[in-house]
Amino acid sequence: MSGAATDSPWAPFAARVFRALWIAQLVSNIGSWMQTVGAQWLLVGDSAALVTLVQTAAGLPVVLLALPSGVIADRFDRRSVLVTAQFAMLAVSGVLAVLAFLDALSPTVLLLLTFLLGCGTALMGPAWQAIQPELVERERLGQAAALGAVNMNLARAVGPALGGAVVAAAGAGWVFAFNAASYLGIAAVLLLWRRPATAAAPPARHEGLMAALYAGRRYVWNAPGVRRVLLRTLLFIPGGAALWALLPLTASRSLGLGSGGYGLLLAAVGAGAVGGAFLLPRARRLLGANGILAVGALVFAGVLTVLATVHVPGLVALALLPAGLAWIAVLSTLNAAVQTRLPGWVRARGLAVYLLVFQGGQALAAPLWGAVADWLGLSAALLIAGGAMLLSAASVRRWPLREAEGINPTSSDHWPVPPLVFEPGEADGPVLVSVVYRVPVERRAEFTDRMHRVARSRRRTGALSWGLYQDGHDPERFVENYLVSSWAEHRAQHHVRLTATDRRFEEEARALLTPGIAPEVTHAFDTSGGPAVLP
Repeated sequence: MSGAATDSPWAPFAARVFRALWIAQLVSNIGSWMQTVGAQWLLVGDSAALVTLVQTAAGLPVVLLALPSGVIADRFDRRSVLVTAQFAMLAVSGVLAVLAFLDALSPTVLLLLTFLLGCGTALMGPAWQAIQPELVERERLGQAAALGAVNMNLARAVGPALGGAVVAAAGAGWVFAFNAASYLGIAAVLLLWRRPATAAAPPARHEGLMAALYAGRRYVWNAPGVRRVLLRTLLFIPGGAALWALLPLTASRSLGLGSGGYGLLLAAVGAGAVGGAFLLPRARRLLGANGILAVGALVFAGVLTVLATVHVPGLVALALLPAGLAWIAVLSTLNAAVQTRLPGWVRARGLAVYLLVFQGGQALAAPLWGAVADWLGLSAALLIAGGAMLLSAASVRRWPLREAEGINPTSSDHWPVPPLVFEPGEADGPVLVSVVYRVPVERRAEFTDRMHRVARSRRRTGALSWGLYQDGHDPERFVENYLVSSWAEHRAQHHVRLTATDRRFEEEARALLTPGIAPEVTHAFDTSGGPAVLP
């Protein structure tokens, strides 16, 4: 395929399964937005805090379940996880529709069922994100992430307006019923997908729940590039959440609109996002990832200011168009950044942490903005949120995203099989791995500096502790020691967890060794009988 075709924002549509899932997801997202409008409008006559709790009820499960969902997606077949989530959400939406038709849907029950739907979303989120590299090539993950945002925002352009019209004409029960049926499309495509056999058995299946959770946390903590993506997400989401949390109140209280008018405002955001998809490739070339983050936050600050000060529906709708563009630009940039930095063995868990920050941040920020609106007024809350977005834009210079060109998360099985005289059990441990290096005196400082990157690699892939020691009797002799909790963990380092980037870090450090003297590796097993102590 030509370079121009590869750079096209629509290039991922060449993959048949990605295209089918995108269409099915669009229908499902339209149903979700119809339901959101129906749920929020049933509560719009109550306090601002109660209205914003709809967003909290939908997003809070991510805070509670994102990490366990990531473990599930790394341990079990991801397609099965996704299909299970679809049918579970279909059942909950069906109950929601029946209760609405019977006029038996109290605010408490509505929020509880919305929370259960959020649990389904939390379960499928890491698995959905983790299968994207199976659907499109790595170099197209940015376009795929943008198309995912287009999907959500196209649904936002159609779903709220359609939902508002249906609520006004026939009641909220019908939007809940449509949402229930919309899950069938994704389930059908997933069940018909002929997934490669090599992708059906995630490599983390041997890990226990707590060990897998710890491995995911350990990887993210020792991956500076991933941590920086999470920081940028955390700095953008709280201010951005104010728009979604307070827009229904802006529509009803500030602009005097009904459910249909509120739906049209959300449609304006969605239309801006869809239009923004055409501009994203050029924006990336002109601004780069960090420029998009800064400009996107500035645009959001301006839109929130307009919402706080302008009371003409047409002007507000016009101002919401660039909000949609900024939203898709920032989120697709962050999503692609985290996707390209995670290896397959921990991808779902790393993405679970990202979703925890992203969706959990929205869930926790929404009631805070509602409380501020009740306390200081709606306009003041919107202006404060705009100020938060200005701070987010200003912080890009201090904490920019790091370039990803040097990161290659492809698996690398470059360590030789350990030449042991006995075969330890999988649970045997802890294991002390020692590597002896010979380094010329004039290269000691540079070698030590390069080994710090090797240290992060060891910790990412399983080391509980790490140290580099210089022999007091022989200054050219260095000993690297790191402790792994079990033999199974160390075997996973050998055959699953190391990446091409880890290999490069090792090769750069070993290039400084005394020529002709290879490192000596030994493996020692604990004989004291005590278990490994996790930090």
